[in-house]
Amino acid sequence: MFWKKRSKEQHRYYLLPGMARSNRKRHAEIFRWSLLFGLLASILTGIAVYLANRF
Repeated sequence: MFWKKRSKEQHRYYLLPGMARSNRKRHAEIFRWSLLFGLLASILTGIAVYLANRF
């Protein structure tokens, strides 16, 4: 409790490469673009399959 010393090692954390704010922003932007392109690709594939089965 109050009389026990806490280990500083338990409360220490490190930022690994790629965990800084700028990298998180960049990864979030890449994620949004990949969702957009994935949605576009799935729509185009769906249209192609629909048109192939229609004729």
